[in-house]
Parts: sequence; structure tokens; C-alpha cells
Amino acid sequence: MLYFSKLRVISVIIFSIILSYFAISNFFKSDDDFFSKNIKLGLDLQGGSYLLLEIDNKPVITQKLQSKVIDLKKFFKNENITVKNFSINENSIFFEADKSKLEKVQSLLDDDKSEINPYFQQYKSHQFNVEIKDNEFKLTYSRYGLVLLKNSSLDQAIEIVRRRVDEVGTNEPNILKRGNDRILVELPGLDDPGRIKSLLGKTANLTFQFITSSSEESFGTEKLMFEDGTQEAVVSKRIILSGDNLIDATPSMNSQTNETVVSFNLDRVGAKKFGKATSKGVGKRLAIILDGKIISAPQVREPIIGGSGQISGNFTFQSATDLALLLRSGALPAPLNIIEERTVGPDLGQDSIDAGILSLIIGFSLVVMFMIYKYKIFGIIANLALITNLLLLVGVLTLFEATLTLPGIAGIILTVGMAVDANVLIFERIKEELRNEKNSIIAFDAGYTKSRTTILDANITTLIAAFILFFMGSGPIKGFSVTLGVGILTTLFSVYFIARIFTSFYVIKNKDKEKLI
Repeated sequence: MLYFSKLRVISVIIFSIILSYFAISNFFKSDDDFFSKNIKLGLDLQGGSYLLLEIDNKPVITQKLQSKVIDLKKFFKNENITVKNFSINENSIFFEADKSKLEKVQSLLDDDKSEINPYFQQYKSHQFNVEIKDNEFKLTYSRYGLVLLKNSSLDQAIEIVRRRVDEVGTNEPNILKRGNDRILVELPGLDDPGRIKSLLGKTANLTFQFITSSSEESFGTEKLMFEDGTQEAVVSKRIILSGDNLIDATPSMNSQTNETVVSFNLDRVGAKKFGKATSKGVGKRLAIILDGKIISAPQVREPIIGGSGQISGNFTFQSATDLALLLRSGALPAPLNIIEERTVGPDLGQDSIDAGILSLIIGFSLVVMFMIYKYKIFGIIANLALITNLLLLVGVLTLFEATLTLPGIAGIILTVGMAVDANVLIFERIKEELRNEKNSIIAFDAGYTKSRTTILDANITTLIAAFILFFMGSGPIKGFSVTLGVGILTTLFSVYFIARIFTSFYVIKNKDKEKLI
């Protein structure tokens, strides 16, 4: 029946007021952290920066080939097969085998279940294509092997880019994969992307290596330049520690020298390695190398066994903060090159907002006038539910601090049209019931009950489409699907709770009228 308990009515009112407050909070500032949430505007609405990055996979391929050489040596050693003269040239691995073992080596590499040359059972292609000339083998990445390697490095690069951008504190960045070697970065509200470009352009490959006493390069050493470019040093190629062992890095002030430094903490394995290396290297200079350049080379005066240390290097507080951010986020698997950069001005965003608001007002006004003309007092009730529905929708988006884009505004406008569909179905069903039922309360209750299945079917199918758009679509499409999905849920709530409560109050008080609708 058209009856709501006081508890249900109060619950609906409280829920609606809370979400309405969140919606209205977008128009004024609050000192309360919980109620200071706002909907963020996307790049197409408030302007910002657009960067298209391309990953250079050449170092990754070289590194993977070097690792593969080690794996091949171990594998053939376990198989008691002698192989020699390993070399890497033009992204291929070359090695030689005894002529008596050529068929055995080839079968191990071409076997469908090969451990050293996998992927065949899954992709019908091995990781490496194998060529034989005399007794020399040539291993080159297959098409699938190269695609998987690039996808892996791209996924890792996207995660590192996301960490770096998030640490800077930009609002709702949009970071997307483009092909198998490009990353799209959209930064709403960021007019000067200089700092972000600097952070994303660094691989942040950190290593600790000892400086040798020699002034010339020799086997096992290399000559590296200091970051300021004024001097160089010969360092051992043996890496004592890498950035993979860092747990945390923060900028701080050295109380003794009164200079800005970066303090770091190591994990358990790193602390053990660092303690052992510094115990044996007392008196030596330890080079701290970032992306092939020495940023600091302090002398080890005593063993460092606590698992923590400091990096000094004439830092400003900003540069120390950026270095700490790079070290915390981890090293990129390969360098990133900026191949396209655009800055969207705020005028475009304001034009988009104005156009969206104007279309919303026009659509809303037409719907309101039609409902009042068609259903009189019940049209007013439907319009009140529609206004509440909009407040609930904006309130939910505000609660989750969603990013509103132009497609998102389109989703809200579509919700306005869909919101009255349910009321139209209900009111038309009530008219049919009143033709056969003299009791208006029973007729109105039957109208809501019998139209429920049709309304749920229509909205659930649209909700399924919204879910598919969210999981399969890109950024702007996801924005549309989110507002559409939330709008469907708030529409059902406003129709079956808010509009029905108002309707029940009016019908019960005017049940004796001959024509209610």
C-alpha cells in the first residue's frame, strides 16, 4: 500500500539532505576536511597540460639479452653441452656449439615445451627465432617475444609515471597506454608542466659504486662525470647497491653541515649488503650514481650498518624533494621521450562549461514544463524528485571526488531525460488502473507495483551498458559511464522513495476526489 513508516521517511530525508549538502558544497569552501570535498574538473573543462611520452625500448632489449646470455650459459651447463663465444650484436645473441651437439642444441631451442625458449604453447611462437649458420647460432626476438617485452616495460613505466605524478599532487591525472610504446599523460589545472617534464624525463636508476684510485679506465672500471660537469672519476663497474633496495627517501637538513640532503632507508637485504660493503671499504670514496652521473662521492669513514644514510650534493630543498620523489617511485625500465606537448587554455574549458550548463538548463526546463502540462500536481512531484535526483547525483560524485569531463556532463543531461521516464511509466499505469479500480489508493499502489518490473528492466540494461563502457572505454568514456551509472541508481531512488512518498501523502489526503490524475 501507499504507506511509509516514520523511520523510512526520516531515513530518506536524512540521506537526501546529506548528499544534497555535498552537492551544494561545490559552491562554497569549508574548513572541515570531510565536507570540503569537491568535484574536480577534467582537462577539457578547466584546462591543463597534455604530454605524449614514448618509451625507448633499446636499453630494455639490450638488458634482457644480457640476462638471457646468463640463462643460456646456465641452461646448457646443466645439460652438459659446451657452448662458447657468446656475443650480442644488432639485438641478437650469437654463440657457437660443437658440431656434434648442433642437433641437440637446436632441438632444445625449438622444442614446443622448451624451458629456455618459451611461449610456444601459449602463442604458437617461441620467444626467440633461431637461425643456424655452420656451427653458430643466432637468437633474435620473435614478433610475440618483442611485443610481450614492450608491453611489460610499458606497463611498468606507466606504474612508475603514475607514482611520480601522484606524488607531485596534481588533481586527477589521466594516464593511459597508447599503442605498445607510448603513454598519454593529461594533467588538469597544470599550466606549467616544467617540473613534471623534468621528473618524467629521468630514468632515476640509482646505484652505489666505489671510486677506484686509478685515473684511467681499465677492465672492470668506467669513467663517469659528476653531475655539475666540472670533474670526472673512474668507478668500479661492480654495483654495491641499487635503488631497488630503497624503502623510503625524504629531504632533510643535515644539522652538522646545515645543508639539504636526501635521507634514505634500506630494506633488510640492502642494509646487509651496504653494511658488508662499507665495512670492507672504509677509507674509500663511495660514488652515488643517478642515471650515469655521480651526484655525490663521500668518503666511508666507518661501516654503515644501520640500513640508512644520506645523499648530499649541493641540493636546494626543491631539488632534494624531487630526488627523494624519484627514488621513492622507483626507476623507469627505459628512458621516456616527450614527443608531443600541449597546453589547453582555461578559455576553452569555460566555454565547454557554459555550453554544458546552458544545454542542461534548456533540457531541464523543457522536461519540467512538459511534466507540469501533462500531469499537473503529479508533474510537480516528478519535477521535485528530478531536482532531488540531480542533487543526489552531484552529491555522490562529490563524495568520491570524481573528475567531471564534457562527456560526464552529457551523462548528467541524459540522466535528466531518463529520470522522468520512470515517472511517466508509473503515471500512465496508474491511469489504466483507475479505469478498473474505484479505490484511488489501491490504484496508485498497483501503478507503482506493476510498473516496477518494466522500469527495473529498462534501467538494468542501461546500467549493464554503463558497466561495459567503464571497463572497456578510455578516460572520457569512463567519465560518461560513471555519471550515467550513478544517475540510474539515484533515479531509481528518487522515483521509488522520494516521488512515491510525496505521491502517497497527496493521494491519502485527497482520496475522495473524483479525478486525481
